[in-house]
Amino acid sequence: MSLSIFYTPRSKQTLAAVHSFIQNKFGTKASDKFIIKAEKTIKLVSVHPFMFKASSIDDRVRIALITKQTSLFYRVTDTSVHLLFFWDNRQEPILPKY
Repeated sequence: MSLSIFYTPRSKQTLAAVHSFIQNKFGTKASDKFIIKAEKTIKLVSVHPFMFKASSIDDRVRIALITKQTSLFYRVTDTSVHLLFFWDNRQEPILPKY
């Protein structure tokens, strides 16, 4: 059984920003491949929410690697998964407060 997935406003913003960056830098084909990988990772998270490592921020927040350059931070509850934000791993790790 899979958990419900909820996108936070920040996750929508950061997904769009990463997608736009890839599209501008590498083209539509690369950005489309990124979206496919992100969707596959989100499906994995919904079915196996504890598959990825816990973050040092909070043990309920986990980090899924989408590509070598991009990670997804998400929080697991009893009935759902909340996508918090997408992160370009090449950035400095300034993590937001929840």
